[in-house]
Amino acid sequence: MAEAKRDYYEVLGVGRDADEAAIKKAYRALAKKYHPDMNPGDKEAEKKFKEASEAYAVLSDPDKRRQYDQFGHAAFEGGAGGAGGFGGFDFSGADFSDIFGDIFGDLFGGGRRGGRGGNGPMKGANIRKSVRITFEEAVFGCEKELDLILKDPCTDCGGTGAKPGTSPETCPKCGGRGQVVYTSQSFFGTVQNVQTCPGCGGSGKVIKDKCPKCAGTGYTSNRKKIKVSIPAGIDNGQSVRIRDKGEPGMNGGPRGDLLVEVNVSHHPVFQRQDVHIFSTVPISFAVAALGGDIRIKTVDGDVIYTVKPGTKTDAKVRLKGKGVPSLRNSQVRGDHYVTLVIQTPERLSAEAKEALRKFDELTGNTLHQNDDAGDNNEKSEKKKKKGFMDKVKEVFED
Repeated sequence: MAEAKRDYYEVLGVGRDADEAAIKKAYRALAKKYHPDMNPGDKEAEKKFKEASEAYAVLSDPDKRRQYDQFGHAAFEGGAGGAGGFGGFDFSGADFSDIFGDIFGDLFGGGRRGGRGGNGPMKGANIRKSVRITFEEAVFGCEKELDLILKDPCTDCGGTGAKPGTSPETCPKCGGRGQVVYTSQSFFGTVQNVQTCPGCGGSGKVIKDKCPKCAGTGYTSNRKKIKVSIPAGIDNGQSVRIRDKGEPGMNGGPRGDLLVEVNVSHHPVFQRQDVHIFSTVPISFAVAALGGDIRIKTVDGDVIYTVKPGTKTDAKVRLKGKGVPSLRNSQVRGDHYVTLVIQTPERLSAEAKEALRKFDELTGNTLHQNDDAGDNNEKSEKKKKKGFMDKVKEVFED
């Protein structure tokens, strides 16, 4: 009895609504894991590889996938055959080229992606650095100076890496192309894998007599100070890009960039959200009840704000235009939102306590509002006890 086939979506581990990219990603992972060249002599791995390849051949083809979604495995029973696939299954139309380029690239070390640049001009790598600034510096912008070690073309060899009076020679391994081709046999026939030449590193040139000053690298390292302009409104974790201050390029390519990540220190009073600033300001009960002027600290300095009489705790105040400038337009600023919190005094003099009692008597007598209720409860309890004793006496008297 033939073994029942598993659902193709289950084989690849994707949902039925998976897009083409998700299907390809799932198959690439399975192909690398179970490919026979990576699991020599493992029949179980070979079986799983064939199963995954068959599932991918169907689900990566829009027409075949539509048939499979409608009829299941029955859509391909009877053998579309003739393509030399597994079990008579037709693999024609399935694109395995980029996936097996990755797989055989891993086997040979480097891969299809490594030969992408050849021996043409290549931009240098970016350099990443970080700088710490204060909350106020992030709001208004500032300038910082970084101490870096950067590479510059060697002055003795002009950046060629060859000893003065000599020149680099064409790489004999790749013939100056900067790439080499590896050929391998797979279940799908001959696979060619192009990768960077290991003899010249992709430059197409080799140096026999190296420059003594730069040791054949073509570059010397120098310590430099770079000024970085931090724009107003920058936030924590954002970066400033400085063009052409990264690593030198290859084969005449441009330099990379310097990416400076900004770390903003916490502020003891202010908190930031996007372009808005938030803070909390304590006020006295007297100011909250009667109203009055208070001093509020902002990034622009202290401002005087008039509190309205009868203000409740946690009331919000908006100081328009006292927030953070927008990175897109420094003339546009957010707002500063202040939460007013009524402060309860912890220590009172005898005179202040007496004055507060007088104030309470005039505004509702809240300190004694439960006194009458307490007396009534006590009288009620006595009444209940008396009633019980009276009932006891009545029993004995009878």
